[in-house]
Amino acid sequence: MEFAVNHRSSLAMTRQSKHPKSAKASRASERPAKSLPLVVVVDDDVSVRESLPDLLREFGLAAQAFASAHEFLTSGTLEQARCLILDVGLPGMSGPDLQSELALRGSKLPIVFITASRDESIRRRLVDQGAVECLFKPFSEAALHDALNNALR
Repeated sequence: MEFAVNHRSSLAMTRQSKHPKSAKASRASERPAKSLPLVVVVDDDVSVRESLPDLLREFGLAAQAFASAHEFLTSGTLEQARCLILDVGLPGMSGPDLQSELALRGSKLPIVFITASRDESIRRRLVDQGAVECLFKPFSEAALHDALNNALR
């Protein structure tokens, strides 16, 4: 499976789920499972916030998604999270700004950045500043899986 940028510059999964979810099942799946590592997705694109957590659950991980850095920071989820998938180009506090804020707070939370910008210098800078990886959209399921495996070691 690959993630692709569609005509509105949003990420969308290119395959459909075999089993449509009921509204009740969908709400229940938004709560992180207590025994699984929690991976948090922070992205302003609603399609990313809907599709990535589903993929993370297929990987056997708990997932929770937020639309902004502020929403994540005020959620109380930071202490439970084991990894952060973070969009570089968030409005307001950007992904790199959130990375800096977490460092100031003494957090060692592993970060996997995702970005539509194919600028290798941005990728190098983010990794040099402590990110586990920076994936360019569209990225493959395998690339994300590998990055998460490195982050969760």
